[in-house]
Amino acid sequence: MSKIRVSIVGASGYTGGELLRLLLGHPEVEILQVTSENHAGRPVTLCMPNLRKRTALVFCPSADVKPCDLLFLCLPHGEAMNQIGRFLALAPRIIDLSADFRLKNAAAYRTWYHQDHPRPDLLHEFVYGIPELHREEIRTARLVSSAGCNATAVILALHPWFAQGLVDPERTVVEAKVGSSESGSHASESSHHPERSHCVRSYKPSGHRHVAEMVQELGRGADLKIHFSATAIELVRGILVTAHLFPKKTLEEKDIWKLYRQAYGSEPFIRIVKDREGIHRMPEPKLLSGTNYCDIGFERDPYSDRVVVIGAIDNLMKGAAGQAVQAFNLMHGLPETTGLEFAGLHPI
Repeated sequence: MSKIRVSIVGASGYTGGELLRLLLGHPEVEILQVTSENHAGRPVTLCMPNLRKRTALVFCPSADVKPCDLLFLCLPHGEAMNQIGRFLALAPRIIDLSADFRLKNAAAYRTWYHQDHPRPDLLHEFVYGIPELHREEIRTARLVSSAGCNATAVILALHPWFAQGLVDPERTVVEAKVGSSESGSHASESSHHPERSHCVRSYKPSGHRHVAEMVQELGRGADLKIHFSATAIELVRGILVTAHLFPKKTLEEKDIWKLYRQAYGSEPFIRIVKDREGIHRMPEPKLLSGTNYCDIGFERDPYSDRVVVIGAIDNLMKGAAGQAVQAFNLMHGLPETTGLEFAGLHPI
């Protein structure tokens, strides 16, 4: 069978570079073109020295992109939505890794991104790209919008609780510790682009844009509040979220185990990490560097009605490029883990 021909628009940023690394090792992919406006005509390895001897690709301007089977968009927020008509003419399928088509409600873009969306007619055509929640929709999708990194970590950690209506919808408190590859001083929030700084920086006590995605996916139309804060720490890759939930009824540890096993027992990229011994008894983002896993742990507070849920991902992988490749595999009827089998490093 012939390989699936893909191109990456906006390939010089953190997410685009990580996506290129994955696709170079994907057995069913042929990469046609990669774009960068600032580096057009220069070799890819100028920005991604880790790919030396892996590729001879040269950046081209996005205006030179030719038709392909699927187009990955890794542009800063606001650019894909304004050029989507041109991109739709180039490929029958698109995976957008920016925030431009994640929200279903056009009014939410005015609230969270302070602008009117130029293509509200397309918002419901894009499938929100967390496979664990929308697997069957992604399989038949023409358009997929890859989820935000903080949103992915929070949604996966908390989804089983909200899907069953087990927690107080007003009191969920989440704190995220994030690495510098997400930080606004280094990258665009939507594309992790090192040359652009259009993002809400990762030092966000409140008002983080990814909250809109959390409410959309966890609330499913219900009135829901997520009290979310994010803080950058001395880490390059990774997100560690600590969520404080207040269940409507008392749940024992065995009940919580059952909740997560029912939700994620057959998921290839979700691991429940709650060990009784050893150094790494709870999720640790450093152990996830370069992997597409989401690790989730929990602890029931015996002195109150609180349950603490901890989730960890690599923000450039499960929070961006890896999750996009996972969706790509589903869209093409491939094994979901294709090109994503890396288990991580230890020690690190």
